[in-house]
Parts: sequence; C-alpha cells; structure tokens
Amino acid sequence: MQTLTVDIFVSVDGWAGGENSPGYFGYFGPDLEQWITTESAQPQLVVFGRRTYEALAGLPEEARDESWRRMSELDAVVFSTTLETVSWPNTRVCRADLVGEIGRLKAGSDVPLRTMGSLSVARQLLDAGVVDRLRLMTFPLLVGTSGREPFFAGVAAADLELVGQRVLDGRVLLVEYRQTGRDIPRA
Repeated sequence: MQTLTVDIFVSVDGWAGGENSPGYFGYFGPDLEQWITTESAQPQLVVFGRRTYEALAGLPEEARDESWRRMSELDAVVFSTTLETVSWPNTRVCRADLVGEIGRLKAGSDVPLRTMGSLSVARQLLDAGVVDRLRLMTFPLLVGTSGREPFFAGVAAADLELVGQRVLDGRVLLVEYRQTGRDIPRA
C-alpha cells in the first residue's frame, strides 16, 4: 500500500493565498528551490484538482521553470467532473469518486501519491482520513483581510502527530504531520 502526502503552502494565519500575494508569498529562496527540486525528482503520482491543474498548465512560458517542466512530466491524475481533456503528457482526468479512487490508487500504485495545492481535494482527503502525511509549508506573514482560500476552513477535527520539521531559508517553516486517528479531547 502506497502513501498519500498532501502538500499545502499557507501563511501563518492559514491562507493559501492573498489577493496581492506573489508566488510563494514572495519568499522564494535557495532552500525552498532545492526542496522543490528534490521533491519533484522523487517517483510519485501527482493528484490535482481541476483548478490547480488549469492554473499550472496555463502558466505563461516565461513562468515555466525547470521545476514546472519536471512536474508537467510526472504521472498525474486530475479529479474533475467538468474537465474533458488535459494537455500534459502522462496525465489523465478522473471523474470517479475521489476517496474511493484514491484508495484504489494507493493499493495499486508502484509509487507514492502526492497532492500539491488542490485545496478542495486535500480537504476531502483529510476529512476521509486517507492522508498519510500532511506537509504544511508555512510562510512568515499574516495575509489578513486580503487572504483568499482559507485552507483550514471546513476541515474536520483531527488529532495530528508531528513527524518532521525544517526551516528553509531561515524563515519558512516546513512541518510534517500524520493523522493519528485518535479522538480530539473535548472540554
């Protein structure tokens, strides 16, 4: 059985983006670049939602760096009920039940599964308890009222265990958790 890792980039106040925030919230540095390069080089099956796939596939040529090129060549599945076709090689659209299909993919894949972004997909998978690792890349800013896409909004309660942490570029915190399956203590 393969693992599923969910990677989410957030501000300290939990926003996955802001109206005026550039890519990586403006905190791209050499450690983060190396982390992305290393992660992209790993064998994996990437799981996308439609919006994230379309945003990445639609990047203008001048924004397509080596990491983008590697990502666009990985095996990927885009979960969508509306998308008809995809332009990336080794990528397919899946209209099946997300949680059921992820279970089948975890059981039958030769490589680990990983989401990048795809907030709705990530939330559904967390709620279903099928995520093996939740990696949060926390950027050192409060987005405040310009925030869009609050990642944790609507996510079911879950007990998490810290399994790793790292500081990138002296300012970006990468933390990795696993869901324990234990009940949340109540007051």
